[in-house]
Amino acid sequence: MRTLPFVGLFLLTGLLSCNRQQEAKESRLLISETEATESAAEEISDKALMAPPPPLQAPGPGDASAGTADPATAQPPASRKLVYHAEVKMKVADLPRTNARMDSLTRALGAYVQEVAENREDAVWQHRMKIRVTPGRFQALLRGLGRLGTVEQQELTTDDVTAQHADISARLRSKRALEQRYLALLGKATKVSDILEIEENMGEIRENIEATESRLLALNDEVGFSTVTLEYYQPLTLPTPDRPVLSFGSRLVESFYNGWQLLIDLLLGLITIWPLLLGLAGGVGLLRWWWQRRRARRAA
Repeated sequence: MRTLPFVGLFLLTGLLSCNRQQEAKESRLLISETEATESAAEEISDKALMAPPPPLQAPGPGDASAGTADPATAQPPASRKLVYHAEVKMKVADLPRTNARMDSLTRALGAYVQEVAENREDAVWQHRMKIRVTPGRFQALLRGLGRLGTVEQQELTTDDVTAQHADISARLRSKRALEQRYLALLGKATKVSDILEIEENMGEIRENIEATESRLLALNDEVGFSTVTLEYYQPLTLPTPDRPVLSFGSRLVESFYNGWQLLIDLLLGLITIWPLLLGLAGGVGLLRWWWQRRRARRAA
């Protein structure tokens, strides 16, 4: 009977040892699977980065906008993630009326104004706004803007973010899978130190997941809504002030003043050219002396 406690203690020790071996095996399996998942994610990202973009499709003969559509905004394959951006500057004749027409145009196309600013100076009245619209109505918005005034400048850009989107999505899937494995490991952990270590790692993973999700949401917003930066202005005509009508007395005083100024200017001009006057007087005196001497010789 005395051997029973020893047998029970031996069996309990064996069970604890098996449990620890099972936990260590699961930890090694978790690390291996995590490394495999991250390697697969990096391989997917590398393939997406190395994949060349397909050629842009030209608009068909039945497309009504074939004559005005820009090659950069031709309809791409559905698998590509493209970001469209345009900068337009135009001159309008009536800015308040253009504002009302702009409001109708954005509502008709399902677009929205993200930013707006207005500035009025002496010679120009300027309006600036940033418009977001779906890619399918991007060209329709540009054509509508062209009917509101005279387009002076227009720049279109297209950014292919397919590889960036695939890289962020793969990393997000990897981090979520890692979080689930840590959750499973946390449910099986028995030691307090192991639980604290797993919870600390899970906190870091959760922060990384939230940051990656924010980047992916921002990128999806850029892909889902194209951006048009619009600036239009109206030149303002400055009124010319009327010249006041002077009375006779005022004109008489002004004439006396102008005559006095003319006399002063003349006197100052004579003083300025005194060397020239002195030389001219000397020349005239010398010429007169020579003429008189010649006449005296002839008389003799």
